[in-house]
Amino acid sequence: MSKKLLVIGAHSADFVWRAAGTIAVITSQGGSATVIALSYGERGESGELWKEPEQTIENVKRIRHQEAETAAAAVEATFRCLDLGDYPLNISNAALEQLVELFREFQPDILLTHTPADPFNPDHPVAYQAVQKARLLASGAGVASAFKRIGPPDLYIFEPHQPELCEFKPNTFIDITPVMDKKVKAMQAMQAQSYLQDYYTELATRRANHARRISGMGEIRYAEALQRTLPWVVKSL
Repeated sequence: MSKKLLVIGAHSADFVWRAAGTIAVITSQGGSATVIALSYGERGESGELWKEPEQTIENVKRIRHQEAETAAAAVEATFRCLDLGDYPLNISNAALEQLVELFREFQPDILLTHTPADPFNPDHPVAYQAVQKARLLASGAGVASAFKRIGPPDLYIFEPHQPELCEFKPNTFIDITPVMDKKVKAMQAMQAQSYLQDYYTELATRRANHARRISGMGEIRYAEALQRTLPWVVKSL
């Protein structure tokens, strides 16, 4: 069965570095993927753009939107930004309700977002809390109620920039070798943070080394690490 993947990031480029390969795997297998950015990262994550003279918030947002759309297209995903502002990212009741409606609209099988803790980025934990709450509200208590509910999607956390300091414990490795060219294309679209391209390419090779040693699958050259947060429910082992 084809899967429906929903990726929610605090900023418009978060999905590129942390999950573009996973997205491309899903879509290459006939699944669908939607990327939601809560903000453009126009204040805290667009340093290269602010070097331009007479730069404006509006122009930075325009460039970031274009870059994110191009990156999403490279991995065959759709992109949408809620434009809630960043540094700080604040989630109002109206924004939370908007997220809940997005869950009900898309009805994802799999959900990817940030870690609950990040000592270097104040927006990432805020995004996690909002996503987790919206997921619970959209799926309800697991029984019929006054609210329209969806089946609870599997929740995964994608790898943060400083995993050891964000309490990230990778327990799922995705082989992205067949789609690494798509991830590279997506990363190349994010010129506002081009300095991260080499770092995340190298990270994919290190995670592939871990995946090979865990699985014995010698053909894995590139991988992404995720943390599954929910128990498996199975009929047998």
